[in-house]
Amino acid sequence: MIRHTVAFRLKHAPGSNAERDFLTAACELAKIEGVQKFECLRQTSVKNSFTFGLSMEFADAAAYAFYSDHPEHTAFVKERWIPEVEDFMELDYTAHKP
Repeated sequence: MIRHTVAFRLKHAPGSNAERDFLTAACELAKIEGVQKFECLRQTSVKNSFTFGLSMEFADAAAYAFYSDHPEHTAFVKERWIPEVEDFMELDYTAHKP
């Protein structure tokens, strides 16, 4: 299992239509085959400057690669993410097995 997460801050004003439109578009990524446990999250901690997060899981590296290369994902990154996200941090995890 791979858990793909990204914390981010948008260029849009909080509560704006542009912010809502972006988040709605981001949630459409959940429909790509192989995406599991998709969540769109609002940051509540004052310890960092990010305001939102996306989290999703993939069964394996092949499913994650399929998502990463999927035309809907690459279009979202090019047309929405790059122009509308001010800052972000991406983290991908696999379970630690001691």
